[in-house]
Order: sequence, then structure tokens, then C-alpha cells
Amino acid sequence: MAVTFVASDDPQQAILDPLRVRWLGRATYSEVWDLQKKLFPGSDDYLLLVEHEPVFTMGVRTDESNLLTDPSELDAEVVRTNRGGDITFHGPGQLVGYPVLSVPGRRGGGMADTVAYVNNIEQILIDTLEDFGLRAGRVKGCPGVWIDSEGPAPRKIAAIGVRLSRGRSMHGFALNIDTDLAWYDHIVPCGLADKPVTSMAAEGVTVSLKDVTNAVARHTSKVLTPGRRVDRQDVVWRHSVDDLSPFSRGQGPGEVVKPTQPKQPVKETPTSTVAVELKPRKPSRLEGRLDEAGVTGGLEIGSRKPDWMRVKLRTDKNYLKLKQTARDLSLTTVCEEAGCPNIFDCWNEGTATFMLLGDRCTRKCGFCLIDTRKPHEVDTEEPQRVADGIRDLGINFAVLTMVARDDLVDGGAAIVAETVEAIHATAPGVGVEVLISDLQGSSESLQTVCDSQPEIVNHNIETVARLQRAVRPSASYSRSLALLARAKEREMTTKSGIIVGMGESNDEVESTLADLAAVGVDIVTIGQYLRPTSNHLAIQRWVTPEEFDHFKSVGEKKFGISHVESAPLTRSSHHAGSVANGLGT
Repeated sequence: MAVTFVASDDPQQAILDPLRVRWLGRATYSEVWDLQKKLFPGSDDYLLLVEHEPVFTMGVRTDESNLLTDPSELDAEVVRTNRGGDITFHGPGQLVGYPVLSVPGRRGGGMADTVAYVNNIEQILIDTLEDFGLRAGRVKGCPGVWIDSEGPAPRKIAAIGVRLSRGRSMHGFALNIDTDLAWYDHIVPCGLADKPVTSMAAEGVTVSLKDVTNAVARHTSKVLTPGRRVDRQDVVWRHSVDDLSPFSRGQGPGEVVKPTQPKQPVKETPTSTVAVELKPRKPSRLEGRLDEAGVTGGLEIGSRKPDWMRVKLRTDKNYLKLKQTARDLSLTTVCEEAGCPNIFDCWNEGTATFMLLGDRCTRKCGFCLIDTRKPHEVDTEEPQRVADGIRDLGINFAVLTMVARDDLVDGGAAIVAETVEAIHATAPGVGVEVLISDLQGSSESLQTVCDSQPEIVNHNIETVARLQRAVRPSASYSRSLALLARAKEREMTTKSGIIVGMGESNDEVESTLADLAAVGVDIVTIGQYLRPTSNHLAIQRWVTPEEFDHFKSVGEKKFGISHVESAPLTRSSHHAGSVANGLGT
């Protein structure tokens, strides 16, 4: 039986605040650890569920002699952590869970009861295994979950290592489902030389990672947060390149979308979202990926835009001057390359977003118009040329974005940093926002960017967890959250953006806002997706201005985000300078 904790001092709050369960898919240990570290001092309760790339982790009291193989000979990371316990392994075929939540104190108040908490984690796993016909239990003096726990040959099937401080928990458990047990030959697992490890598969139970994850999530909510609502968000479970959009598979952009009058009458849906009745379409591999994510249908190519999506052409002298100066200096603006609907508004006001590292991206996101042919060589003179252009244009606040450059060791971080430094030196007083890629998850590359001291570090999460794989197949939800968490830990003002109208629900947008708030993001932009060409993702719906107003209210008032710029035509850099000035960056 699970240990029952004392109820919260505020029972009503315990009912209202959900347990946020996130299945993050396959992710590196360092990214998820940095995400935990940012969530740990907060007040939101999370259960992060993940399958790691191969890694050996050591607790604070690990005897290093328990690592039997030289790290240089291992095709895995070796990481020392601040959790309890000894050395263990995480990798494919294993479910790792990190409850990052508030742990009530002992009866009568006081510090959290670590023994009771560990017993609860063990009970969650014991109950989960019982669901699949495996009887498991505890071995006295040996934290974790064991098969044949009271017999002559106990075998460890789940390891536990936690850290509790000031009533909050981090780290957690690892349950072997179909793990390659040969990895354990390189260590003395948990420092117990006389006790072997096992897995569900080794015990004769064949079960999917998804089914075990669902069971663990269910039992965690019952044991650790009884009576609380669960906010569950999952990235997709399968990964197949063949199921991506034609554009993301490298088949080029396709036919440019040109809005026309719809053949079918416009209808109002019950949620006040404008949609167009569709004719049956032939199935495609893209639709297979979207079907898996629960997205069906979409608006026809060229469907008429609602009135609130119409942009007036305003090419006055400031627009023309900036356009010509960008040409003369061989500068690339994302305003043009991405077909931004705000280009006239921003350029006529004398502001612009400059794209670094060329106009060719090494990734193929299903929503983006950027060229994806082989990138050109890096232009080392670009940083100063951009700085000169910004000075000559009289811009007060500059936005620097970049194509993803996975062909470069640092992901392009050095050029971004050099450009920020050049602007600060050439045009003193000009604020700079950098909108960067995920830099392939490199903390060192992010540090390079942060060291240049931009006023804002922006990285777009783009969409909700469920749609990540279809929308941006080379990126990851957990990696984006980790980058934002790392930037905030470096005391940067952080920003992110969400595109809506690609098949997400409003509840999923709110959950994404909760995640961004939990890692300390200061500014969020939310705008309507516009389909660039026929080979890109279809627009699923036109999101109404009232819904955008709701997102802004939820982000700012419910989750405490400093500023949410939310409107149909909002893009990452729209009003960037005025927002930054309003926050005092």
C-alpha cells in the first residue's frame, strides 16, 4: 500500500492545480536534467517521462570504482548528478520518470519525509508491474523495485534515485522494459555486486513502452497527487521520415498558395472558427503522420482568408529605403524570405529582422518557406555588414534570426555572437534580439550566444507537443524547453513563439503556455499559420481574434508571463522593440 501524505495547507489549490504529465520521447540526459533544474525551484508539479540516449549517471555518493569500463571506451555519456543512489544506466527500452513536484511534510509539519516519498515511488512501479502480470516488491536496505524480492534470487527491475530539498523533488526512477542488459556489464549497478538486474522482457513480459508509460502516469497521479486533475501532453510515439510533408521529405516547395474565392460557402463552426467544407482528398504519407497526431482534413489550397487576416499594401518611402539598403549591403531579411504578413507595417516603421548565415536552412520544417538546398560557405564579413546596415538605417532595435546550420560544429553560434557584438560596437544604444535555432542542443553554443549579451534570447517552440514531429521534424519539444531554461539560468530575457491553426486544440496551446512559463519565458508571441505552398502543411482552421485575446489573457494572468503578443498576424519579431522597451531590457 502506498504511503499517504498529509494534504496541502490549501486543499482548494491542490484541486485546482494539475499534475502536468509530459511524455518527451527520446531525449539526451543533459537536456532533461537542465529542464528539471529550472522546474525544481518553481511551484508547478510535473511528471517528465522520457526514453534516454545511452548514459551512465552517478549519484552524489557513487564509488567511482563501480564504473568498470574506461569512459573513453563507452558509446555513452557518463554524468555525475546531485541525486541520491549509486551508478546506474539509462537508455533505449527503458522508461525514465522524473517527478518534479512539491512533497508535503511529515504529519505535524516539518521537512518532507524522504523515506515515505521513496516508498511511494516504489509503490507506483509495483502497481504498474502488477498491471502487466509481474509481481514485484521491495528488498530491505536496497531502494528500488525487485522481482522475486522475498526469494533466493532477487533481481532489480527498477532503480530509484531522488533529491528532495525545501519540499521539492527532482530525479526519479528508471524501469527496464526491453532494455539491452549488456549495458549493465560496464558497471556495478547501484553498487550492488551480488544482485543482478532484469527487465520486463527478460521476465517474459512483452509490452510496449507506450502502454507502460500510460500505466505509470495513471498510478503516479493516484499515489502522489490524488484527486488532482492531470494535464497530459505527449510528443508522437512513432518516428518515420516517410510520413512527413512532401516539403520536409525534400520534394521542394510545390505550388505557391494564391487565395481565391472558395467553391463552398463559408460556415461558422460551434467554436466560432471559420472553416471551409472540403472535398474528399487522396490519402498521403503526410496525412498518415497527421492522422497519428489526431489531425484530419484542412482548408483547401487557396481558401479565402477571413477579413481579420487581410494585410493592406503600404510601400511608403521607409519601406523602399530599407528594401534598397538591404540589397546594396547584400543583407538577407527574414521579412522577405519567410513571406511575413507584417513586412509593410514593420518596414514602413523603419524596423526589420535580419537573417544570418545565408538563406539556406539545413532543416525542412513543414510550415516554413526558407530554401533548403545545400548551404553556402559562412560569410565571415556578415556580422560587420549587418551592423553597418543597422546603423545606416537608423534602426533602434534589431532582430537577428538565423537559418539552422547543422553543418557547422557550433550550429552558427559564433556568427550570431559576433553580429551582436558588432551592432553594440557600431551602433551604440541599439537593442538586439536574437532568434536562434536549437543549436543541436549544445549548451556550449548557447553560452557563446549569451556571452555576446543580446537584450533578448528568442527560440520558438512553434507548436504543441503532439504536433512537433509533423511540424518541425528535426527539432524536439524537450530540447526547445531545455534551451529556454538554460538561457534563463544565464539571466537572459527569454522569448518564444507559437503558431496556431495547424491542428492543435486551445487546451494544448494553454498547456504549452504553462510549460513556457514554468521555464521562465518572459515574452511569448502567438500568431496564425499561413501555408506558403502546396507541399507545406495545410491550414486546419482560422483562429479567431477572440481566441487570440483568450491566449493572451491566459498567458499573462493565469501563468504570469510578462508579455504575450497574441493576434492573427503576430509573428516573432512583430513589435519586438516596443515590447522589449516595455520590459526594460
